[in-house]
Amino acid sequence: MSRSVVLRAGAYSIKAGRRTVAVCGTLLLTGLGLGLLGLCLGGGSWTSPGDVLAALAGQGDSVVVVREWRLPRILAALVFGAALGLGGAVFQSLTRNPLGSPDIVGLDAGAYTGALFAITVLGGGAAELAASSIAGGLLAAAAVYVLSLGSGLGGLRLIVVGIAVNAMLTALNSWIVLRADMDVAIAGTGWSAGSLNGVDWHEVALPFAVVAAFVLLLAALSAGMRQTALGDEQALASGVHLNRLRLLLVLAGIGCTATVTAVAGPIVFIALAAPQIGRLLSGAAGVTPAPAALTGAVLLLAADLAAQVLLAPVALPVGVVTTVIGGCYLIGLLAGRTRRDAG
Repeated sequence: MSRSVVLRAGAYSIKAGRRTVAVCGTLLLTGLGLGLLGLCLGGGSWTSPGDVLAALAGQGDSVVVVREWRLPRILAALVFGAALGLGGAVFQSLTRNPLGSPDIVGLDAGAYTGALFAITVLGGGAAELAASSIAGGLLAAAAVYVLSLGSGLGGLRLIVVGIAVNAMLTALNSWIVLRADMDVAIAGTGWSAGSLNGVDWHEVALPFAVVAAFVLLLAALSAGMRQTALGDEQALASGVHLNRLRLLLVLAGIGCTATVTAVAGPIVFIALAAPQIGRLLSGAAGVTPAPAALTGAVLLLAADLAAQVLLAPVALPVGVVTTVIGGCYLIGLLAGRTRRDAG
């Protein structure tokens, strides 16, 4: 019996393993279940599922609470988590290293620098924030690439250089916050933890559109990504233009993570952990975008729900919870590597 299935949508088709399809379906259902729970539980107060469904249909007394307050936050967690998972999958695939994540190699810190520049110099509008965040991430990526020339995208040197660039940009961001006016400094400090508190439709409409555009770009590049996973020589033999592909992949990966940073601040470790967790769940040989995106969506939504209830009625920044998740992930990664070396 075939272990693969072919999924078709009009003129497009994709071949995927049965386990990957099953895992993606399970993650999708898990995300929907957590979304319903968030609509019932948001803000520390409980609304029955029946009242939630009625409110979504525009009926009952909870319409404003459910549709205007809770629903944007739930969708933001799902979309932004998927974007972070995709960004992590892109860079881990390019570097062929599980540590090749935007928040490890300085790209998130660069996007945050761009966002701080937009706030302190440009006035901080939604368009300025998005553009400055992407520009900051691109400049950080360029710096890491130039400083690691000679080692290739998969080299350990790139990871080490990225960690160093991340540390320097973090120091620069702290200096910008300290030099800013009090109101900007308070907002920047709170934002640096990564938070979905107070997110509304006005703040997420443009970022959702931007993320959708980068997702479409990644979908168009998915065939080339699968070829490069087999090695550069095989990709070149199949007609893939590696330099152009890598440039577009870097742009899409930075765009996904920088867009999230522009709205919610740097939410760490989702981009690091989601691709590898998705790979382990699906049993794939390498990092694949769909499980990474769905895992990121589930992780961020679960983390945000935990942030809302741990100290209710006070809502923690979701970045506090994702940092704990990331710490546990890194400890597990190190423990697994130690066991393999000892064996």
